[in-house]
Amino acid sequence: MFQATTATQKILKLTKRIRGVSGGTGASKTISILLWLIDYAQTHRGKVISIVSESLPHLKRGAMRDFLNIMSEHEYYKDENWNKSDFIYTFPTGTKIEFFGVEESEKVKGARRDILYVNEANNITLETFMQLEIRTREIIWCDWNPVAEFWWYTEIMPHYNADFLVLTYLDNEALPQSIVQSIESKRHNKNWWRIYGEGQLGIAEGRIFDNWEILDQVPFVARLDRYGLDFGYTNDPTAIVADYNYNGGIVLDELAYQKGLSNKTIADIFINSPRALVIADSSEPKSIDEIKSYGVNIIPAEKGKGSVLQGIQYMQDKKIYVTKRSVNLLKEYRNYFWLTDREGNFINEPQDFMNHCLDAARYAIGKPRKTFTMPQSVGGIKPFFEGLPG
Repeated sequence: MFQATTATQKILKLTKRIRGVSGGTGASKTISILLWLIDYAQTHRGKVISIVSESLPHLKRGAMRDFLNIMSEHEYYKDENWNKSDFIYTFPTGTKIEFFGVEESEKVKGARRDILYVNEANNITLETFMQLEIRTREIIWCDWNPVAEFWWYTEIMPHYNADFLVLTYLDNEALPQSIVQSIESKRHNKNWWRIYGEGQLGIAEGRIFDNWEILDQVPFVARLDRYGLDFGYTNDPTAIVADYNYNGGIVLDELAYQKGLSNKTIADIFINSPRALVIADSSEPKSIDEIKSYGVNIIPAEKGKGSVLQGIQYMQDKKIYVTKRSVNLLKEYRNYFWLTDREGNFINEPQDFMNHCLDAARYAIGKPRKTFTMPQSVGGIKPFFEGLPG
């Protein structure tokens, strides 16, 4: 059951039209705002609430999933009230909560609403925000992880009378102790701790990758080269990323990102997708052998001293595109930093967390391409995990 926390109490005290909530990992930003929105929808008649993010896939795997979980766990959810095709929930009050991505320009510049919630606002442009803002009659919520400065800090705070709240994991009493310990174990990484532990604005130059271009889908003319596979099970997700040659660069497309996948299930993903070589994390030779026994063309990634840095450098030298449905890959891309020493200076060593999709991509991209014949394929593999409960 989702419970009231210090984070929800702090959010309830905000009163201005535009309300920004920045915070670190586990701070309950999204859950707290969703609880406020659900309460508003249950107590106000005939209102329209828009929950918006950079893309519909991003919403499906984040705020929309959280919304449906809250509604179900509190026994508010009625299946007949949820429009699964338009992603609109209608409350008994007649108030509607709608979900859409900003790639749907007709909705960004379309009908007005009463309440707006921009989830992970740092991933949309100022122009898009302004189009949404002028079409909102009452209250606007924004949340984000403070990875780097964006338009909130340069355009909203100096020119608008806005509320600004910083939350941390310490504001979320519902957080399991194991997660608290995991967060606090990373204090040594000064930039990570500043952003995700303290909820403060990070140092942008610490990011490892930049300038990736987001595509709506895999281009039809892109050529599938291979897949990268990073194993997980109980504590970490298994990540699978497809790697395409395109326009002199590489297109990355996330196929799977989930805990608890058996080797047979992993093999089925590849068997039901266009065939290509799979390059997997070499730390699990038994899993590789089992997946190979199901008919998958799979080999271990070549590891050794300096191989991670070599792979990162190779990726940095490439023009990389990523599909918008690759939600977890995009999140890792934006939050992958170099480690720092005790004085806060960056060192030539990447963080070893929030990198499952990136590791899978690195395995795929880093293998010399002359060692196998590249199969021809069209773009557009259907992700193994996509959509919503029900």
